[in-house]
Amino acid sequence: MSDLEYRKKVYSSLATINTNKGESYYRKLLSKCQKRIDKLKKRPAFNNENYMQTLGEEGYNRRDFIKWVSATTAALMLPGSFEPLVAQTIEVINRVPVIWVNFQDCAGNSEALLRADAPTVDELILDIISLEFHELLMAPSGDAAETQLEDAMREFKGDYLLFVEGSIPLAENGVYGTIGASGETYVDHLKRVAADAAAIVAVGTCATFGGVPAAAPNPTGATGVMSIIKDKPIINIPACPANPANMLGVILMYAMSGEIPELDALKRPLFAFGRRIHDACERRVHFDAGNFVEAWGDEGAKLGYCLYKMGCKGPVTFNNCPTTKFNKGASWPVAAGHGCIGCSEPGFFDKFQRFEAPTPYNKSNNPAADPISDIPFISTVGLI
Repeated sequence: MSDLEYRKKVYSSLATINTNKGESYYRKLLSKCQKRIDKLKKRPAFNNENYMQTLGEEGYNRRDFIKWVSATTAALMLPGSFEPLVAQTIEVINRVPVIWVNFQDCAGNSEALLRADAPTVDELILDIISLEFHELLMAPSGDAAETQLEDAMREFKGDYLLFVEGSIPLAENGVYGTIGASGETYVDHLKRVAADAAAIVAVGTCATFGGVPAAAPNPTGATGVMSIIKDKPIINIPACPANPANMLGVILMYAMSGEIPELDALKRPLFAFGRRIHDACERRVHFDAGNFVEAWGDEGAKLGYCLYKMGCKGPVTFNNCPTTKFNKGASWPVAAGHGCIGCSEPGFFDKFQRFEAPTPYNKSNNPAADPISDIPFISTVGLI
């Protein structure tokens, strides 16, 4: 099969998932979630934030909130009957404690989570969450910071969500990453903090798959959380950075049901990573019509043509960037004229190392298959 025939057959198809699980399934889930929320309402709040007061102070009214609830319910792949439950969950979300630790990272995911220059409802609700420990935000330092972490782990034992940002170095017994006066390695620190967590959320491609620190030749032996922790539920939210809306979605699902969301084979939540970027891209119509940008700044670029020939990896990348977007839903890289670099896929930095040209396809350079679809990951190493 020629490259052109392959692209036409595979890239022009739609990779979809079944979002309707049937009336019986949703009826049972609705009952389960209501019991969970009623149980959380009986717990004391871990902070004194009032979500409606907070929203009001930032200029949001009840109508704005209801619109957000509807959009969020749909984004979580739940039917409209769950909207009242999503609204109720916000009332009790400050009963879900969160501990956030950083390892080999650039803090980009924390920045994405915490920036508030143009706040959305999502960002304001993230402020309401009971964030018990975050090294980049907390006032304490040194011994006081370590004490705060120990106190949080003890007080919320078995209940807290552990957010992990950054990869974990394993080479030479983990000496490339240490923390605290004791010199505890990142890997030992992760194992200790994870031991009493209810679930672990790996945020960003570094924490999920090793990211840029794990790129060849990977001198520090960097890896992701799921390569180390085997006895806890793990939710991967890859991307550079991860979208705050996806972080919030995971917290909402856990608060509402007491369980982690449905995951794909790479432990990514299906509500966010169940569809290829290519299938929801606003430039997809140009791909199907054969309209491509041939050179940066050409007439096709001005007309918003497809960026595949400029190296866009949207056809082999799973994420909800085209629908969720960034910066108050204003835009995302492809809309801004820069093709997808595949940053939510394992090994993207090596696999997609040359962005500026598309990858030719043939069986000899396709040794591995994507575990969650029939679309192969195609290595560009040595090809371009």
